[in-house]
Amino acid sequence: MVSEKIAQLINEQIAHEQYAAQYYLSMSAWFSAKDLDGIANYFRVQSKEELMHADKMFDYLNDVGGEIILGEIAKPPHQFESATDIFEKALEHEKKVTRSIFNIVKNANDEGDFATTSFLQWFINEQVEEEASASQYVTKIKMVCDNPSALYLFDQELAKRVFVADPTA
Repeated sequence: MVSEKIAQLINEQIAHEQYAAQYYLSMSAWFSAKDLDGIANYFRVQSKEELMHADKMFDYLNDVGGEIILGEIAKPPHQFESATDIFEKALEHEKKVTRSIFNIVKNANDEGDFATTSFLQWFINEQVEEEASASQYVTKIKMVCDNPSALYLFDQELAKRVFVADPTA
């Protein structure tokens, strides 16, 4: 059985993941409006992954007998300054998610909740990958944003990304 405190933190994380899905969908819409459908695709896939993360946490909380209380999801911004601004905001957001997950792990460790700590290891590994990827894309968009040919190739690169559901989710 999970403690009320850990259940609350996981419920909050579910809301964070759902917000992230909306945030990335908003970013996708911005790129779609600019006819950069490949980059839009990248953020659509990001959105789906965040929903999968929320589902995974939902299922875990249910499995350990925690009360699921869905929180309010704030409206994400829809206006951005530039492509670079969006990728920088995406990286900043991933860092925020990482800090939030680390907070749950810290609290679970403090309580000796090894099941939750073990469960969250997948998310820690995922966040390492997400931050590294987001950081690389910030670097790339800064290199290509003023070069239409390079931007076209970057857009084509991101068009290849597909959503793959985690079989354990």
